[in-house]
Amino acid sequence: MLNTNSNIRKILKVLKELYPVVETALYHKNTFQLLIATILSARCTDKQVNKVVKKLFQEFPAPKDFAEADLKSIEKLIYSTGYYKAKANNIKRCSEMLFKRYNGDIPSSLERLIELPGVGRKTANVVLGSAFGIPGMVVDTHVLRLSARLGFIEKTKDATKAEFALMEAVPKKDWNGFSLRLIFFGRQVCIARKPLCEDCSLSELCIEYKVAG
Repeated sequence: MLNTNSNIRKILKVLKELYPVVETALYHKNTFQLLIATILSARCTDKQVNKVVKKLFQEFPAPKDFAEADLKSIEKLIYSTGYYKAKANNIKRCSEMLFKRYNGDIPSSLERLIELPGVGRKTANVVLGSAFGIPGMVVDTHVLRLSARLGFIEKTKDATKAEFALMEAVPKKDWNGFSLRLIFFGRQVCIARKPLCEDCSLSELCIEYKVAG
């Protein structure tokens, strides 16, 4: 069930009041490091990724370093993020492509970013929004779950379908901030296992809460 346009505007307003300034929690010093950290964040917490990348970027600070690195050495450093073999392979191949095709620079278009190994639409939109200020709708598990719960979109497991539906429901100027605010809200209030509905400032606007009540 979809929420009304009026309620969606109210939800956006409340989220902005709760989180007036938002930025990615992933540790990075430049756009390349943000890209690698985001690849590592798949099925891993930001907290764990941040522990790993500080040492990782000391060893391999730039695309050339990863491209020339032994795959096993990358695997060893990122082991604790999970799916380390696939992630290490993607990171090395991604770095090789960046070094050879773009001279180590990060492309600033979604079409070119998603051509890089290990980079899907979610990762590309994180980089576009955080590094380049280009509007993009990041859809992770929190955004997928909460956007349906709050009635922005119909429930779906298809992240790409959700991304395009949210781009229709949310004003373009709010895309980047909306995703981050929903992620923070999902971690702190609308927790997957046990949402804190009684203490939630959005409960009266929430489709799922109304249905359950």
